[in-house]
Amino acid sequence: MDNVQQTLEFTDHKAASFVYGRQDENLRTIERLLDVQIAARGGRVTVEGDAEPVQLAANALLQMFELVQEGFPLFPRDVTRAVEILRHQSQTQLKDIFLDTVFVSSRNKVITPRGLAQKRYIDSIRRDDIVFGVGPAGTGKTYLAMAMALAALTSKQVQRVILTRPAVEAGEKLGFLPGDLQDKVNPYLRPLYDALYDMLDGERAQLLMEKNIIEVAPLAFMRGRTLNGAFVILDEAQNTTKAQMKMFLTRLGFDSKMVITGDITQIDLERKSRSGLLEAIRILNGVPGISFSRFSQVDVVRHGLVTRIIQAYDTHDQAHERRERGQGGGDGEG
Repeated sequence: MDNVQQTLEFTDHKAASFVYGRQDENLRTIERLLDVQIAARGGRVTVEGDAEPVQLAANALLQMFELVQEGFPLFPRDVTRAVEILRHQSQTQLKDIFLDTVFVSSRNKVITPRGLAQKRYIDSIRRDDIVFGVGPAGTGKTYLAMAMALAALTSKQVQRVILTRPAVEAGEKLGFLPGDLQDKVNPYLRPLYDALYDMLDGERAQLLMEKNIIEVAPLAFMRGRTLNGAFVILDEAQNTTKAQMKMFLTRLGFDSKMVITGDITQIDLERKSRSGLLEAIRILNGVPGISFSRFSQVDVVRHGLVTRIIQAYDTHDQAHERRERGQGGGDGEG
């Protein structure tokens, strides 16, 4: 293809400098991702390369400039996410995603969706009473659900927040573990505590838990309850049995929301087909008031290496499955 060149003019030089990044690191990131050349001087930016990448780079730069002017603190990771979002859907307005404040933590950390999948997930939680977030680790499923729960509690849309997960793979056999009940369940609930303490200062979180305004408990504790005025999050739902999932879903009370998160590639049950999450996806898909938000490795927002690790494992697993099929599948479970 013939090279094309596009020139952008930014009148606000201070905002432009934030877009460029320290020592133009954001421009270098865009160059690497899109295989273009970018030169910046003052408020003038020239982008050169093949027509489609040049147009994409220009679009990203213009929209990032708008974000900075709106007060968004643009970090290098946001530049990568912005380019990936626009690469997959060029008509996307980045400000509709990055400026959608979900919650402001006790450390003044602004929590917003970081991609299209996260934005759709947040919108689903706002709209529907039961939402399933399904996809790999690192896509923000539980973290964003926690942020939405705390936002609902702060704005008095709900009176309490309940965080739960299966305490032990394949059946919550707590009696075999050492210590009292709290000692038994804490290791399994630790990821929920981690997310909670990342958003609230320790003293505030502890006070809310002492008052049972925030409850962190194993899934077995949900049995026999009706949860009114609550925002309930079920994490690691792929490790629920079919009976546990039905039990949990039927706890929904008035003025309540439920968010169920899980990764169907990480089922720890002895027989994966018995996963309550898998059955719920089959049975409840299309039921009004229930929505499913699906994430993939493209939506991973952790360190870039996490995405590459997930992709490598997926490639390995697919190759293994092809080899197994080529060998006729064997005569056992394999």
